Amino acid sequence: MSALAVQSLYKIFGNRADEAVRRLADGAPRAEALAGLSATAAVIDATFDVRPGEIFVVMGLSGSGKSTLIRMLNGLLRPTAGTVRVDDVDLTSLKPAALRKLRRDKISMVFQHFALMPHRTVAENAGYALEVAGRPKAERRERAMDALRMVGLTEWADHLPHDLSGGMRQRVGLARALAAGTDILLMDEAFSALDPLIRREIQDQLLELQAELGKTIIFITHDLNEAMRLGDRIAVMRDGRIVQIGTAEEILTDPANGYVAQFVADVDRTRILTAASVMEKPHHVLDVSAGPRVAAKALRETQTSVVYVTGPGKRFLGTVTEDEVLRALRENRTTLDGYVSTERVRTVAEDTSVADLFADCAESQHPVAVLDERGRLAGVIPRITLLSALASTTPDEPTVEEEIPA
Repeated sequence: MSALAVQSLYKIFGNRADEAVRRLADGAPRAEALAGLSATAAVIDATFDVRPGEIFVVMGLSGSGKSTLIRMLNGLLRPTAGTVRVDDVDLTSLKPAALRKLRRDKISMVFQHFALMPHRTVAENAGYALEVAGRPKAERRERAMDALRMVGLTEWADHLPHDLSGGMRQRVGLARALAAGTDILLMDEAFSALDPLIRREIQDQLLELQAELGKTIIFITHDLNEAMRLGDRIAVMRDGRIVQIGTAEEILTDPANGYVAQFVADVDRTRILTAASVMEKPHHVLDVSAGPRVAAKALRETQTSVVYVTGPGKRFLGTVTEDEVLRALRENRTTLDGYVSTERVRTVAEDTSVADLFADCAESQHPVAVLDERGRLAGVIPRITLLSALASTTPDEPTVEEEIPA
């Protein structure tokens, strides 16, 4: 089930917008579709679902259509065509009173430039949406204070906004959205006006709050690193169209076209890629009950010096080397029990970033073992595999200079 579903959404500014939509829907290139119409296509055929509890980032350069898109998601702009469904209600068809109620109950928005009322205290700003909704004063104060606690501003509750720094004012804006109690938060370039260090702190706070509250967040940004850091999934926009939707790893490792590939070319891959995305299957895995003759055969067939060993429930136990196998054979043992060691191999979790793998790979005699959350062997990472994963790949076509059909 989707928290928010967008289907074939268009926004055309100017004359004969319906004709522009018809031409675009028929497959005409953007320039051809708009020829002679005195129209501008801000959003073209946007279709996506946002899952409950995820941070869905819409990323693009200035003029790509992302801010127009987010304003259609809460009815601030009426689309030329298409639907936006929240709880299976198409908000594009709602009358003004019903749309206001849906915004009040379901969707809150955090703006780029804070949008705080200078003559009201921090607590009054945080509780303003509740005031508009007609909630009692005591309830407004209680919920505002709870939201301010979440963003670390309790002691500033009775100050005016001019007493606060830019980062603190943006946290008041976030607290206002949290106090409203809606399931969906729309954040339009919410952190872009902040200094880099403050911006990272607010990003950290948003991730911590999301882990606690599980809100559905649609986050607009032109900053690629911010998108990669925050997004469970990312939609990349260009010239009004969504050209790719995927996780940060998917976009980085499998860009849909040359534009996306060049867009992500300078990303620090070591901070985005994880052990799970670069690992490979081990050459041979044996159960601890297997005999040394089976282990010897595996070593011979794979031309390796180590075999990975698992126990009950496929839990990873360690490795045996050719020396231990030979010793077990000389001692006429029937299992590998007693010959398995964890000292020669390092283990990491699937979500370990590549940046944190270098030391383990350098210090381990053998490929690093990647374990899933239940302690099972998910894969291994040889040193050469780690180095290969850092090489960026760029599709041959189209290049960033080439026009992607609109």
